[in-house]
Amino acid sequence: MSDIILRCEALHKIYVQGEESIYAVRDCNIKIKRGEFTAIIGASGSAKSTLLHLLSAFDRPTSGKVFIEETDIFKLSDEKLSKFRNEKIGFVFQSYNLLPILTAKENILAPLKIGKKTFSHTYFEQLTKMLGIADRIHHLPGELSGGQQQRVAITRALITKPAILLADEPTGNLDKDSAGEFLKLLKLTKTELNQTIVVVTHDAKVSEIADRIFRIDNGVVTEI
Repeated sequence: MSDIILRCEALHKIYVQGEESIYAVRDCNIKIKRGEFTAIIGASGSAKSTLLHLLSAFDRPTSGKVFIEETDIFKLSDEKLSKFRNEKIGFVFQSYNLLPILTAKENILAPLKIGKKTFSHTYFEQLTKMLGIADRIHHLPGELSGGQQQRVAITRALITKPAILLADEPTGNLDKDSAGEFLKLLKLTKTELNQTIVVVTHDAKVSEIADRIFRIDNGVVTEI
């Protein structure tokens, strides 16, 4: 098994507005190692979320390739890519994206239901205990604090045992204390589950705990 779990080659994303071409991502070439915590930092408008959406296959590049566990993901059909994303990529949205009419447990298990995968009670209990929401799983999102909703979102992203966990500005909607707790949880998933994590953020505290840091500026990604 390769030590490199994600890599992209000559990745470009160009938006055309009239006669103007806007380079959101320029010739990005990065490699992420298995079990590594990587932070991609950049100012607002630096296209860091665009890059994350390319790495997670929520968006397609203008040119270039993304490999996850040696699979060239953009060579997959839409149907196979959707299945691959469900199984291999966990994604934590800044706005949590929990369905308000479903309980925390139902939200967490949604990816398994979509992928028609079996439900492991043992793993579910391990995750909910580890992330401190075992006593909140029957509550609706509206009955949970922002920090608790974020924990549910992380648990949902991990329930399929993904190859890689991606998080988009995960501390953006949290207060200082909740943001600190969230970072501890991310470190815990890395330690306990050997989870590979990529976070895009402008929060300097995230980069302080990362194994590697990349900066994106004017579409160009460089390692710090």
